[in-house]
Amino acid sequence: MSNEGKPEPVTSPVRKSRASGRVTLDDVARSAGVSRITASRALRAERSVDKALVARVEVAALALGYVPDPAARALASARSNIVVVLIPLLSNHLFVDLLEAVHRTLHPAGYQILIGVTHYDAAEEEALLASYLAHRPAGILVTGTERTERSRALLTGSGVPCVHLMEISQDPALHCVGFSQADASRAMTEHLLSTGRRRIAFAAAQLDPRVLQRLDGYRQALQAAGLHDPALEWLRSEPSSLALGGELLARHLRDHPDVDAIFFCNDDLAQGGLLAALRLGIAVPQRVAIAGFNDLAGSDQMWPALTTIRTPRAEIGESAAAMLLQRMRGDMVAATCVDVGWELKVRQST
Repeated sequence: MSNEGKPEPVTSPVRKSRASGRVTLDDVARSAGVSRITASRALRAERSVDKALVARVEVAALALGYVPDPAARALASARSNIVVVLIPLLSNHLFVDLLEAVHRTLHPAGYQILIGVTHYDAAEEEALLASYLAHRPAGILVTGTERTERSRALLTGSGVPCVHLMEISQDPALHCVGFSQADASRAMTEHLLSTGRRRIAFAAAQLDPRVLQRLDGYRQALQAAGLHDPALEWLRSEPSSLALGGELLARHLRDHPDVDAIFFCNDDLAQGGLLAALRLGIAVPQRVAIAGFNDLAGSDQMWPALTTIRTPRAEIGESAAAMLLQRMRGDMVAATCVDVGWELKVRQST
């Protein structure tokens, strides 16, 4: 008669895997006095396993210091509990907010996050996708909708459920959660025009796809007003920073003294511009209005407080993770594209 339903003491000897020296599932099963498959089901808390037996197996696992092998589990079931998240930078607070929201949504559902950083490099993204997809993750979240043909082929060919972050797309084959970067940028430029500004510069760094979409929105607004001047597009390829924002303001106001507003593509640049203006004695907004994008931490505490576009990073993370959960479970998704919108935050700098 089987003794698997009886909560007996854990007394069996431990024999670690000779190859790795780690405690194995077989060790846990032997110590708990159950079969390997029963131990596996107990550790997964399957409903068919008696609660007392689950407790016994968990006690054995804890006593032995057993750590499940996710690679072995994925190989055995053709599934894993890993969700890959590809972001451009970890140093950008924008993506930290997003990752926190993704974790809050996926962790209670039993999924672990594997973060990959692309550094805005298409070739690096290809390499990360090829490496991570080989481990058959349960799902993947990628930043943006623009990528190389090989990256698209890797995502499509893998069959792994995927959701795109930060942007929206008209392609019904793509699942995405984000907002229109161009619409938000156009609204900011129109706000500056509404305050009487006519010589509006666009100062940008990094020049990733989302920054270029913001540039497009800026152009649309000024072209519609008949005021677009390509000489006022100040574009730099290096990473965005406070220091670069200060440099852009000082250099270009010297070269273009008629500029009466500067729309920075990101808040860290705009914050740097505000600090440089204070240092140089340039009155904001009287001499020049300053605006940013993303409403990063500290923007409302600048002097004067920064006018910017508030982007809902946490909502994007939560909604994208929820959509991915539906896809991983095989459920129907109500909408393949979710536009979470944005908010124009008008403060004292304009």
